[in-house]
Amino acid sequence: MFARLKFLARLLYWPLKPLVQCKIVTTNTQTGTSDQPLFYITKVSSATDLATLMRVCRQLGLPAPDDEVQLGNVRLPRTLYLENPKTLSGHQHPSTALQIGQQMLQAHLDPTQNAQLMPVSINWGRAPGKEASVKAIIGEQAAPNWLQKLFIVLISGRHTLVQFSNPLSLQDMTTKYGTSPDTAHKLLRLARFQFYRQQLAATGPRQPDRGALFNALLGSASVRQAIEDEAAQKQIPPAAARQEALLLLEEIAADQRESTVRVGDRFLRWLFSKLYTGIQVRNNEQVRDLAQRGHEIVYLPCHRSHMDYLLLSYVIYQQGLASPHIAAGINLNFWPIGKLFRRGGAFFIRRSFSGNKLYSTVFREYLTQLFRKGYAVKYYSEGGRSRTGRLLQPKTGMLAMTIQAMLRGIDRPVTIVPVYLGYEHVMEVGTYLRELKGLHKTKESAFGILKAATKLRNYGFGFVNFGEPLSVNQYLQQQVPDWKSAIDPLEPAKPEWLNPLVAQLAHQVMLRINQSAAVNSVNLLATCLLSAPQQVMPEQQLLTQMSLYRRLLQQVPYHPNISFAEGEITDWLRHAQRLQKVQIEQDNFGALVRFAPHDQVLVSYYRSNISHLFMIPAILATALLRQQSTAAQLQQLCQQLQPLLEQELFLSPQHLQSYVEGILLFLQQEELIFVEPAGAEYHLNLQHCAKLELLASLADGMLQRYAMVLQLISGSEPMERDVLEQQAHQLALRLSTLHGLDAPEFHDKKLFVTLINALKDQDYLHVDPEHKLQPASTFAQLEAAIYQLLPATVSASIRQIGQLPAA
Repeated sequence: MFARLKFLARLLYWPLKPLVQCKIVTTNTQTGTSDQPLFYITKVSSATDLATLMRVCRQLGLPAPDDEVQLGNVRLPRTLYLENPKTLSGHQHPSTALQIGQQMLQAHLDPTQNAQLMPVSINWGRAPGKEASVKAIIGEQAAPNWLQKLFIVLISGRHTLVQFSNPLSLQDMTTKYGTSPDTAHKLLRLARFQFYRQQLAATGPRQPDRGALFNALLGSASVRQAIEDEAAQKQIPPAAARQEALLLLEEIAADQRESTVRVGDRFLRWLFSKLYTGIQVRNNEQVRDLAQRGHEIVYLPCHRSHMDYLLLSYVIYQQGLASPHIAAGINLNFWPIGKLFRRGGAFFIRRSFSGNKLYSTVFREYLTQLFRKGYAVKYYSEGGRSRTGRLLQPKTGMLAMTIQAMLRGIDRPVTIVPVYLGYEHVMEVGTYLRELKGLHKTKESAFGILKAATKLRNYGFGFVNFGEPLSVNQYLQQQVPDWKSAIDPLEPAKPEWLNPLVAQLAHQVMLRINQSAAVNSVNLLATCLLSAPQQVMPEQQLLTQMSLYRRLLQQVPYHPNISFAEGEITDWLRHAQRLQKVQIEQDNFGALVRFAPHDQVLVSYYRSNISHLFMIPAILATALLRQQSTAAQLQQLCQQLQPLLEQELFLSPQHLQSYVEGILLFLQQEELIFVEPAGAEYHLNLQHCAKLELLASLADGMLQRYAMVLQLISGSEPMERDVLEQQAHQLALRLSTLHGLDAPEFHDKKLFVTLINALKDQDYLHVDPEHKLQPASTFAQLEAAIYQLLPATVSASIRQIGQLPAA
């Protein structure tokens, strides 16, 4: 039987090549270098499958699946098959996998044997299927006959997904369970279950009929009640209110089609090959494992560009996972992009739900149905694209609806996957600063897309880092142990704990996004050059400073999930030069590096992508330069400022004290500071003060903004919150003019809102009976600490301007 199958597979090897195109998903387990025998197990004994597996294994450098392997005293085929294909008459011969599996286990009575059995799933196409689909006609059986397989290959062969799982140790199986037939049965059951989970994770659940879905949603108790309320409020017939709800569903609901996703994947593969030097993906295996274990996955990425929608969905699909349903702003629902996005899985959401109970009810019910049916969902907790490059304060509406959906009784565990998206060039970055300065946001349109397409060029690398997953079920159990008592399948009441819990959960998600930041050539160059006078540095000094920063992040890691672009620092500089981000000029004394003129202000956006990684080192460097020289002083300063930094930068080291100690030890190892023998104070190494000053300058903007707000509070009578926010923003603009601080964060009013919130939360401010802000008893201590860290010229400007009456 195996000899016949091998003959047919070799016969089909070349004829299948133009018909079959595979997406290969592997694990990090190194199997090709193992000294132990490697076996494969697949679903169906098919010559087509074997020929495809032969080609893939040759491509990956793995042992040929059509070989035989000597295992102890027996010679066995390298590939096992769970089932034989059906004949045209419908008969199916039993598989020999059980007998071969038992022989393999028996051979492992010899403790020196440790063969590995690797499940390999070959999925022909990734359509989840619908009722009365073409696949249902030609046969979507687990073991199709040769005629059905011919149609499957012709229709879906160029969209084949081949997934390798982690190999099983047969010695471990023998040790734990013995060599009885029950163990062989268990081995096959494990493989069969693994194939099922992989297929479900790759295709997602079956697509329901759109009309049937709408009828089910309109028939739900909550939507029926909302329709009745709408009819009564507007004094219209219930049928008219129902029609209005139907139109809302048409506006909201996705119409995902596998053909659109498939064509979109091929188009994006071509597009990204033109736009990006490469796309680097990190920590993807944990997401695949969650999906294959049946988790309901909610992707929460940061939002920096319209490209986010495409890039993350593309990467998820390339990882062998089902394309998620994506919450997209209603501003993207314009012809023809809106229709394409909708068929790619986008569902559209308005900017505000306020005052429209029918819309909010319909949307919430639709989202609940997505979770109930098992679709992965992606939405942006920031609500909009960041104009400064740092994370925005999260909007909690969608996250609250996710928790409310769980209170309807979802069977599967729900897991949030934070995602850090990074770029070496953001297409819209040129408009962001203008929008912060007051220019109206340009409305999206087909013409705008065509115009942008004419400007496309190589944008360097894109970075997709999946953060540490957060189990919502476990989080609820920790924060609200009796949360399951609020579950109501029909319409749960909104518990009192919901809003504060959602706010805490959103904050945790943002922390985990920043814990997965990607350090690359452009953002590290921006970090170094923007600190230099006139934003220009000698090439060797720049390379030295970049190397210092990379060593700092690697030797004293903020978090293990932080990633780095590949190559040496010199490679990073040359890469940025090819991207036309920097210019290298020669004079009699050597090379000088500066930003291209059109990028000198805009590159601060990229610095802000990783500013949280350098903030505590920069504050320590600033304190050391200002003669705060003992470890106790430095620890106390970081403890005092860290809560404010956490709220604004989503900066929260796992162990702040040991993190600070690690940074100080690193600065000593780099000979930037030293400690006298038997002394407790740090001293500056004057030969390397320039390096420390450049590091310290990374905290200047943050500290100056803090000082602005503190000065306005202490130098005036109690004031209303909106007045304080407005005056702080005006003071920032004045300082940016006086001291050349033209960076996006100095124009962003939201940063002052966040800072004032943080000051209130940390009890530096309190609200008097007239709802005005006043400094609390601890305020003066914070103000003194901040002013001690400022340069004298900037400090004087802030004090002087802050005391002037506002115009």
